[in-house]
Amino acid sequence: MVIKIEVFKTDSCPHCPAAVSAAESAKAKFGDQIDVEIVNANDPANIDRARQYQIMAVPTIVIDGNVEFIGAPSDSELINKLESLL
Repeated sequence: MVIKIEVFKTDSCPHCPAAVSAAESAKAKFGDQIDVEIVNANDPANIDRARQYQIMAVPTIVIDGNVEFIGAPSDSELINKLESLL
Protein backbone atom coordinates (compact mmCIF):
# COMPACT_ATOMS: atom_id res chain seq x y z
CA MET A 1 0.00 0.00 0.00
CA VAL A 2 1.39 3.37 -1.04
CA ILE A 3 0.45 6.40 1.05
CA LYS A 4 -0.29 9.53 -1.00
CA ILE A 5 0.97 12.82 0.46
CA GLU A 6 0.00 16.15 -1.07
CA VAL A 7 1.77 19.26 0.20
CA PHE A 8 -0.17 22.39 -0.75
CA LYS A 9 2.09 25.43 -0.84
CA THR A 10 2.59 28.82 -2.44
CA ASP A 11 5.82 30.44 -3.56
CA SER A 12 5.37 33.42 -1.25
CA CYS A 13 4.66 31.41 1.92
CA PRO A 14 7.48 31.65 4.49
CA HIS A 15 6.46 28.37 6.22
CA CYS A 16 5.95 26.25 3.11
CA PRO A 17 9.63 25.31 2.61
CA ALA A 18 9.59 23.63 6.05
CA ALA A 19 6.54 21.55 5.06
CA VAL A 20 8.19 20.56 1.77
CA SER A 21 11.37 19.65 3.67
CA ALA A 22 9.39 17.46 6.11
CA ALA A 23 7.79 15.65 3.16
CA GLU A 24 11.20 15.16 1.54
CA SER A 25 12.58 13.74 4.79
CA ALA A 26 9.64 11.34 4.98
CA LYS A 27 10.25 10.29 1.37
CA ALA A 28 13.91 9.64 2.18
CA LYS A 29 12.87 7.45 5.12
CA PHE A 30 9.96 5.55 3.56
CA GLY A 31 10.99 5.49 -0.12
CA ASP A 32 8.45 3.75 -2.33
CA GLN A 33 5.99 3.30 0.55
CA ILE A 34 4.89 6.92 0.06
CA ASP A 35 4.15 9.11 -2.94
CA VAL A 36 4.84 12.81 -2.35
CA GLU A 37 3.36 15.51 -4.54
CA ILE A 38 4.10 19.20 -4.06
CA VAL A 39 1.06 21.21 -5.17
CA ASN A 40 1.27 24.95 -5.85
CA ALA A 41 -2.07 26.23 -4.53
CA ASN A 42 -1.77 29.43 -6.60
CA ASP A 43 -1.61 27.53 -9.88
CA PRO A 44 -5.01 27.85 -11.59
CA ALA A 45 -4.82 24.14 -12.47
CA ASN A 46 -4.83 23.30 -8.74
CA ILE A 47 -7.50 25.68 -7.43
CA ASP A 48 -10.34 23.15 -7.70
CA ARG A 49 -8.21 20.58 -5.91
CA ALA A 50 -7.52 22.99 -3.05
CA ARG A 51 -11.24 23.77 -2.85
CA GLN A 52 -12.06 20.05 -2.73
CA TYR A 53 -10.03 19.80 0.50
CA GLN A 54 -11.38 23.17 1.72
CA ILE A 55 -7.83 24.50 2.06
CA MET A 56 -7.83 28.02 3.45
CA ALA A 57 -4.17 28.31 4.47
CA VAL A 58 -0.81 26.98 3.39
CA PRO A 59 1.10 24.90 4.01
CA THR A 60 -1.49 22.15 4.26
CA ILE A 61 -0.56 18.48 4.10
CA VAL A 62 -3.14 15.99 2.88
CA ILE A 63 -2.51 12.30 3.48
CA ASP A 64 -4.60 9.78 1.55
CA GLY A 65 -7.30 12.38 0.92
CA ASN A 66 -7.52 13.66 4.50
CA VAL A 67 -6.21 17.03 5.69
CA GLU A 68 -3.74 16.04 8.42
CA PHE A 69 -1.60 19.14 8.98
CA ILE A 70 -2.37 22.83 8.59
CA GLY A 71 0.96 24.53 9.00
CA ALA A 72 4.36 22.93 8.71
CA PRO A 73 4.87 19.83 10.84
CA SER A 74 8.32 18.91 12.06
CA ASP A 75 10.02 16.03 10.27
CA SER A 76 9.34 13.77 13.26
CA GLU A 77 5.64 14.74 13.48
CA LEU A 78 5.08 13.82 9.84
CA ILE A 79 7.14 10.64 10.10
CA ASN A 80 5.27 9.56 13.26
CA LYS A 81 1.94 10.13 11.51
CA LEU A 82 3.02 8.08 8.51
CA GLU A 83 4.35 5.27 10.72
CA SER A 84 0.91 5.05 12.34
CA LEU A 85 -0.63 4.53 8.89
CA LEU A 86 1.79 1.89 7.60
